[in-house]
Amino acid sequence: MVTHLDDDVIKEVRELGGIDAIAISHPHFYGSMVEWAHAFDAPIHIHAADREWVARPDESVVFWEGDTHEILEGLTLINAGVHFDGGQVMHWRDGEEGRGALFSGDILQVVQDRRWVSFMYSYPNLIPERPRTVRRALSLLEPYSFERVYGGWWKRVVHTDGAEAVRRSADRYLTFALDDSPQE
Repeated sequence: MVTHLDDDVIKEVRELGGIDAIAISHPHFYGSMVEWAHAFDAPIHIHAADREWVARPDESVVFWEGDTHEILEGLTLINAGVHFDGGQVMHWRDGEEGRGALFSGDILQVVQDRRWVSFMYSYPNLIPERPRTVRRALSLLEPYSFERVYGGWWKRVVHTDGAEAVRRSADRYLTFALDDSPQE
């Protein structure tokens, strides 16, 4: 999350339309969420499974439970549970001219060639995500259409057929994680 928040930033964001709600993928980005929520009078939506990671409780934090949570019309949080138990992605139904978009942060990591995503439990320690967690995430994403996947870093975007890229990536990941690949 962008941590620099001053009067100029607040003014510019308001001129762009403001902020109606805040949704953060996982605890690594919770740093300045309360300041942003107060500046824009916006609720912060965090999955209850990550409650223990909120170091600064505040009335603006809304903990939600279950698999999905619509925060605004057409904007749905999905508890993928990858990277953190409460790791959430956001589906924008009307994004990409009605074809849908998925904002994944690094819950689903858009990788270098931008046609694939990957799934990690711990990035610093290079620990892959558990196969059962990847399967669960895939099943939760299955009902959603999305043309693009916007990752958490600059230029990390799957530009076309995002839903298929996620399915294809999960299949590849599970094949190798479970050592089911054909021997060459």
